[in-house]
Amino acid sequence: MNIINKKVFISIVFFISAYLNSEEISVYHTSDVHGMYFSRQAKWDKERSTQTIGGFAARSSLIKKDKNPKIILDSGDLFQGTPEGNITKGIASINFMNAIGYSAALVGNHDYDFGEENLKNLIKKAKFPFLGANVYYQKDLKNVDYLKPWILKEINGKKIAILGIAGEHTKTSTLPSNVKHLKFGDEATETEKYIKEIEKQNPDAIIILAHVGIDGSLSQKIVDVSTYTFENYSKHSTIAIARAAKKAAAVLGGHNHTGLIYGWKDPITNTLICESYWGLTHTTKLTIDFDEKTKKIKNVKCELIPLWTNEIGEDENIKKIGEEISSQTAKLMDIEIGNAIEDINFESQTLDNPIGNLLTDVTRIKVNADIAFQNAGGVRNVINKGKIKLRDVYQVMPFENTIVKLKMKGKDIYELIRDNLKPDRTSMYVSGIIVKYKVENDNVSDIVIEINGQPIDPEKEYIVATNNYLVNGGSGGRAFNNAITKQDTMILVRDALIEWIKTKKEINKPDTLRFIRME
Repeated sequence: MNIINKKVFISIVFFISAYLNSEEISVYHTSDVHGMYFSRQAKWDKERSTQTIGGFAARSSLIKKDKNPKIILDSGDLFQGTPEGNITKGIASINFMNAIGYSAALVGNHDYDFGEENLKNLIKKAKFPFLGANVYYQKDLKNVDYLKPWILKEINGKKIAILGIAGEHTKTSTLPSNVKHLKFGDEATETEKYIKEIEKQNPDAIIILAHVGIDGSLSQKIVDVSTYTFENYSKHSTIAIARAAKKAAAVLGGHNHTGLIYGWKDPITNTLICESYWGLTHTTKLTIDFDEKTKKIKNVKCELIPLWTNEIGEDENIKKIGEEISSQTAKLMDIEIGNAIEDINFESQTLDNPIGNLLTDVTRIKVNADIAFQNAGGVRNVINKGKIKLRDVYQVMPFENTIVKLKMKGKDIYELIRDNLKPDRTSMYVSGIIVKYKVENDNVSDIVIEINGQPIDPEKEYIVATNNYLVNGGSGGRAFNNAITKQDTMILVRDALIEWIKTKKEINKPDTLRFIRME
């Protein structure tokens, strides 16, 4: 055997030996499904707009093809966002997840949207545990009795600890009255506390489910961050959680609706951080590779997998569950209520956007207000050109938010804008006003708010319309506390939009020049 062949032979032997001494466990992760249970056309993808993607049936098909031992996990926000999710109050999510064989799920902020008792009912019906280590009762600071802090799952001779860390933001990112009796502890602090407890069990690997993300600026994006540095990370981020844990194999995040194509390996802890986008168009496959001899972790990697149905297929048994669920809502949701002359979507050359502006216009006009505000996070979908069905409206505005009419001084309206306006984004859509501003040293400055072509008078009183989520403490709504009067009309924002469409019969895209950056 010549020298070259010997080298090739040795390389082959080494490769085979390494393979034989390797044991892999596959972890499949979802987050922020928001009731998007079914495959649909990828209209947002210019190259594959007619192909279908996503859904539990495709995900189940993918998982079944994997011969490795498997763990199936979710980081929260299971159902809020579609008629199927809302009308069943999350039961549909549990039916799908039970059938697929989920191992555990973390509680997300929107899993409290129908109240704590509804969440408890979902947990009772689930064949898997719900986690939330940092969720306590305010009265005695004891852990809530319906969530487990963490579990130890034995699989293929390995002990895998799974810790659940809810977002501290939950106190304001669901209807605050639903969770006013609860305390949500700081994510990093609580992680460090529970990791000490977990390590006493000598797990072979630790996985953390978190309902926070790696960076808020990446919200709604699918991105490869493998070369990023993230030097200025938030204390409420998966990076902070990873560094508090120190020895976790992976942190699987959510809430921000970000898709991390290959994850991000923290250079300090060597922990892999992954996120699975939202709406069940993708799933993350995390692979933990153990050395068979040493039983130690050799490698951890993750990949964000798009669920293209023509490539992956769909599990027929899961499709049948979907058909049963769809039949419960189809007759109601498929009623046509109007027509859109053009797409009313998220696109805009300024910070506001057509679909957000439509919601604020409808809200303002419905209660005869001067000004209206709508939190950006509450607008969840678009209205495409063509026939508008009831289903479309539920997907745009899935929350049971009511219109609140307030009397506010101009100075408090300025405060509201200052709280929610950043150089590159706004978390509050507006109607009835134009916001002009400058950016200096990456900060917003020189804000001028105009109504009917004139600057708002700081001491004048204006009639303002918004939703009860913001008025009752929802994120970004601090200035509403200063309102002179408040009246909850008990009119659902969604119902006002339905009435608007039915009355107009045909609707156009509203203007999008409500935030103007001045040079």
